[in-house]
Amino acid sequence: MANQGTTRRTWLGSPLQRREAIEGYLWISPWLIGFLVFSLGPIIASFYLSLTKYKIGGKPAWLGLENYQTAFFDDKLFWPSIWRTAYFSIASVLLGVFLSLVAAMLLNQKLKGKTVFRALYYLPSLTPVVALTILWQWLLAPQQGLVNYLLSFVGIPGPGWLTSQSWAIPSIILITLWSTVGGGRMIIFLAGLQGVPKELQEAAEMDGANGWQRFRNVTIPLISPVILFNLILGVIGSLSIFSVAYLATSPPGGPNYATWFYMLHLYSNAFNYFQMGYASALAWIFFVFIFILSYLQIKLSDRWVYYEFS
Repeated sequence: MANQGTTRRTWLGSPLQRREAIEGYLWISPWLIGFLVFSLGPIIASFYLSLTKYKIGGKPAWLGLENYQTAFFDDKLFWPSIWRTAYFSIASVLLGVFLSLVAAMLLNQKLKGKTVFRALYYLPSLTPVVALTILWQWLLAPQQGLVNYLLSFVGIPGPGWLTSQSWAIPSIILITLWSTVGGGRMIIFLAGLQGVPKELQEAAEMDGANGWQRFRNVTIPLISPVILFNLILGVIGSLSIFSVAYLATSPPGGPNYATWFYMLHLYSNAFNYFQMGYASALAWIFFVFIFILSYLQIKLSDRWVYYEFS
């Protein structure tokens, strides 16, 4: 009995500890309420709706897994939207991570006025997506666009860019790269590069390693966790591509479904056709896909990511 009483007092803690715990929960209660109402609640509701046929204003009708079956086997736009999204994601992530790393390396050099260059590189990422899209629509206009006008001086006939089926996705990749290469991804790389010990670089140089060898064998292994972090965030962000494609193409997803990405497909079913049950199923498929992809990236990272303190 004495042991049980001691265990009970240890579990409950002293009055001061209980008071501190209650005060702590009271302080975080606004966040907890917000999380339950605006995050966890909608997540649970969306999973339930994914198993029903539901339109706004109506009553959910239970379907079970029929929405998921429709997506995988009957929806003619489902798989094409995934392939287009995958194509955009692979190209934009590989180019974006590489160019952001190059920009970070350039801005990590000991140059005069480097703070000004860092600000100039970062400014495009601050441009609102609507203003960004309107600007690039003008630049890439087939007839009056500045890009095609400049190409005409060297005898290159400019393509239709956003109005061409074959050039629409490369155009959106160009727009997103312009706005993201010098953004947060570059800042993260810059922080990683500044965290590489100079002693290791100097030791490698004393051993006869040239610039490329020092970069390959010292810098890359030490910033590999940063590369992994940027890859995961880049993949998630690129697979969620919506705003630029929706605003830059007319009609959204055009021409002829050339930029009909997965999030556009989800949005169209939810807010054009008001099929909230089916759109919820599409959202959960997207969540599972992102979860599996992120897990695989982390699992496979053991082969190439170097953790200094592991």
